[in-house]
Amino acid sequence: MLLHLVQIAAMLPFSVQFQDNAPVSDQILQAVRKAMLTGQLQAGDTFPSVRVLSQELQISPTTAHKVVLQLKAAGYLAAQPGRGMVVTTPALPPLDDRLAQLSPACERLLQEAADLGLTFDQVLEALHRTHSPARDLLDAAGQG
Repeated sequence: MLLHLVQIAAMLPFSVQFQDNAPVSDQILQAVRKAMLTGQLQAGDTFPSVRVLSQELQISPTTAHKVVLQLKAAGYLAAQPGRGMVVTTPALPPLDDRLAQLSPACERLLQEAADLGLTFDQVLEALHRTHSPARDLLDAAGQG
């Protein structure tokens, strides 16, 4: 599997790991949604232009335009005169969408656990024992 990491800190407020088994536009959409969920992209931030996306990600302008249109249609971007596209805060995505974002990380975790000879229950126990700032955020989200 071909894996290519792209992040241009000065130009793109998100990173993309291109893989050869999924459409490029879908991978960019997923990376942008993840950046929004994690706070890398926030409401009011200016979103890169089609030209910048195309140049920095080394994709066709048509693909970059498709991504911007899909993000706008989903309520993630809005056109603002004089600024271009800006990030908006749509309602929290449906649970299924948020879980789909988490799925690749879960797959990697489960594969690593299997490689280590751990059972599913042991993985759950390890998650319960984990203490980190991310865990604190999850606990706070569950209370709100």
